Formats: sequence, structure tokens, C-alpha cells
Amino acid sequence: MREAVIIAGGRSTRFGERDKAVASLAGVPMIRRVADRVLDATDRLVVNCREDQREAIGEALGGYENPVTFAIDREPDVGPMAGIRTGLAAVKAEYAAVVACDMPFVDPGFLAYLFERADGHDAAVPRPEDGWYQTTQAVFRARAMVDACDRALAAGERKIVGPLFDLDYVVVTEEEIAAHAAEGTFENLNTERELRRAAARIDRRSE
Repeated sequence: MREAVIIAGGRSTRFGERDKAVASLAGVPMIRRVADRVLDATDRLVVNCREDQREAIGEALGGYENPVTFAIDREPDVGPMAGIRTGLAAVKAEYAAVVACDMPFVDPGFLAYLFERADGHDAAVPRPEDGWYQTTQAVFRARAMVDACDRALAAGERKIVGPLFDLDYVVVTEEEIAAHAAEGTFENLNTERELRRAAARIDRRSE
């Protein structure tokens, strides 16, 4: 069994007053677009969010084909690493893909490749040409990452890459990304302007 964890608990201050997770992207809530993209690559979905988001996200995911579980932040606003930890703690499978709720063009075929690369290791983490680890579009051995996050948080570490260096992880290189991922898989929508631009592209493709 393969699972997906969508991280949606952030306040997304650059996005304005609305909750980015359920903002409409060309008529579909953004988190639903992410969930639909990961559907065929996974068998079960875990959503990490705050308690005050649960109802709206539940509505956005209504009728989803795979089982959905909510992993609610015990202490909101601690940061994305804590969200990853909370989401992965609710996973039943050995491995799970972690994807941010603002990555609506995530490539399911690339997630399948990440699961293959992670096999036998604690994580498979892409590292695109900008050199930054994409920990919010990666596959982790759930228990190992939860433990690593616990150690990092206990030490006062808040950087999202902090736990990674405590794991047996493989780097998915720029060349692998080019060979296995669709362009735009890492695109994240942080502002209303970016949302409008992405919606315009979707509308043009549907014409």
C-alpha cells in the first residue's frame, strides 16, 4: 500500500485572508486538485491541517475515491516540519508521499518514481537545479521520518530539511527529474496573482 500526505496547515500569509488550501483554482479547490493528482499513485490519503480547516477541506474532498484521514495539528503554526511529522504519524503504510497543498500540478508518475527510489531507504528527495531539497514533494519511510522530526523538534530545529540529514535518504537528481517528472510538478502557488495565472493556463488548455 502507498499513501499520500497533503500538508495544508500553514497560514499562507502571502496569500491574503483566504485559506489557500480551499481557494478555487479554475473552479476546483486547490487541495482537491492536489488530491486528484495523487489519486492514481496512492491508495489512501492523509490530510494534515488545523482543526478550523477540517470542515472546509472535508467538503472540498467530498466523494474522493480513496479513503481520507485527517491528521490535525496539535499545536498549530509550529511550521511545515511539524505538519509533516503529524501527517506521517497517521500513515499506515511503510512509505508515503508528502505533497504541499499548493502544488496542484504534481506529477503522479513522478511520485511513483519517488516510491521506487525510496525503496530500501528512509527517503527519496528531489533536488532540482536550484539546489534546494523538495521535502514537500518527496517520499519518506513514515516511521523513520516521524522519529527524525521528533528529534529535530526536541533540539529546537525548525528548518524543514533538518530531519532529512538524520535519515538514510537518496537524492533524486536534476537529471532524474528531467527524465521522470512533468514540467511544473514543483510549481507552488503562494499568492493570489500566481493562482490567477495558473487558472488562466488551465482555462486555455480546456478551450
